[in-house]
Amino acid sequence: MNAAPLAAGLGLKPQHFDAALSCAAPGLWFEVHPENYLMDGGPRLAWLEAVRSRHRLALHGVSLSLAGPDAPDPVHLRRLAALAARIEPALVSEHLAWSRADGRYFPDLLPVPRTGATLARLAANIARTQDALRRRIALENPSHYLRMDGHEWSEPEFLRELVRRTGCGLLVDVNNVHVSAANLGLDAQAYLEQLPAEAIEEIHLAGHSSDAGLPGLLVDSHDAAVAPAVWDLYRGLVARIGPRPTLIERDGKLPGFDELLAERDIAQGILDGLDSTHRERAA
Repeated sequence: MNAAPLAAGLGLKPQHFDAALSCAAPGLWFEVHPENYLMDGGPRLAWLEAVRSRHRLALHGVSLSLAGPDAPDPVHLRRLAALAARIEPALVSEHLAWSRADGRYFPDLLPVPRTGATLARLAANIARTQDALRRRIALENPSHYLRMDGHEWSEPEFLRELVRRTGCGLLVDVNNVHVSAANLGLDAQAYLEQLPAEAIEEIHLAGHSSDAGLPGLLVDSHDAAVAPAVWDLYRGLVARIGPRPTLIERDGKLPGFDELLAERDIAQGILDGLDSTHRERAA
C-alpha cells in the first residue's frame, strides 16, 4: 500500500462500495465511521478490507463521548483498537463532544462549556484513547447553534491547550466553522487563523442547510454540496498551513459516486495548486 501523504478523499458509504473498489483516481482515500465495522467478520468487514486493499482508509469515530462525564467504554476501545490494528488506518479522529452519561447514550454530538474541568476531563479521555490505540488521534471542532454560558476559553485557545496537554492532533471541519460563525455572529476567518498549523492533521468539507422555521440558522446537515463560502475558507486555510488530507463528507441526499468524486476533485485541484506553488518557491 502506498504510504505517500494523503490528499483528497471521500466518506465511504455502503451504496458506493463497488464504485469505490473499482475507482482508480490517483491518491483517492476513504473515511468510515468505525462503529459500523466493530465486528469480528461478516460481509461488511470483508468489503472494508477489500477497499483497503486498493485505497488507504481513515477512521472517524462518533461515539467515544470524549467530553462526557464518563471515561470511554473499555469494551468499545478494545474493539476500536482491534479494527485499527486490522486495517491500519492512516488517520483516526473523534469529536469535541459528548453523547454518553450514566450508562445512557444519546444520538447526537452534544456541546460542553469550555472550562478547566472540561479540559482536564477531555485530556484524560484523549490520553486513554491514544494509549489504547497506541497512536495519536485528531479531535474535530464542533458545530454550534446556540450560545452557551460558562466558557472560560475561546475555542481555538481550548483546542491549542488540548494539543499541548495530550499531543493529539486537530481535524478542522471548515463547514462547522462556517456554520458556527454564522449562527453565533463570529468571524470564521479569524477563528481559522488562530488554530496551530502544526497540529492540523485533517480537514473536513461538507454542505449545510437552513431551517425554514428558524430563519438565519444554519444546520450542519451533510446533505448538500460544499458551499462557495466554505470553499473560500478552505482555500485560505490551506494557503496558510499548506496541503492537508481533505475529506468531502456527505451523509444525506446521497448523490451518485461520480458526483461526489467530482467534488473531491475540486479539493484535489486546490491541493495540487498549492504543491505547484511550493515547488516553484523552492526552486
